[in-house]
Amino acid sequence: MTGVDRVEKLGMVASIGADRVIDYTHEDFTRRGEGYDLILDVAAHHSAVDCERALNAGGTYTLVGGSTGTILQVVFLGPVMAVTRSKKMSLLMHQPNRDLADLTQLLETGQLSPVIDRCYPLTQVPEAVRYLGEGNARGKVVITV
Repeated sequence: MTGVDRVEKLGMVASIGADRVIDYTHEDFTRRGEGYDLILDVAAHHSAVDCERALNAGGTYTLVGGSTGTILQVVFLGPVMAVTRSKKMSLLMHQPNRDLADLTQLLETGQLSPVIDRCYPLTQVPEAVRYLGEGNARGKVVITV
């Protein structure tokens, strides 16, 4: 598994299972000439078209979050890619409580461990949002009551 982030976060990316890490500020994974079976894009630093170029035949690009432009690329180009290039593009949409029991079991058995960067009390929500907005979080930011 390859993880892509900026240099400050590569240690955390490796610690959660990436065999190889790429600093996106110095190297463009979509132009390395390597193919991927799955690209799970949580930040959309590249266009969907760029990511499609890095997919193997039969590969899947899934966008979790990003700009309106990238979302529209996935919506409109996804069906075309499926037919013309045998590659899939999709959006990961939030479905409340779906698979919650499975997720709970993974957490309880230790098979899944969340990465928590910082905890803020409810009274410091503005500071937490500011920190998150800076893009430096190396995991989840948690609000406690």
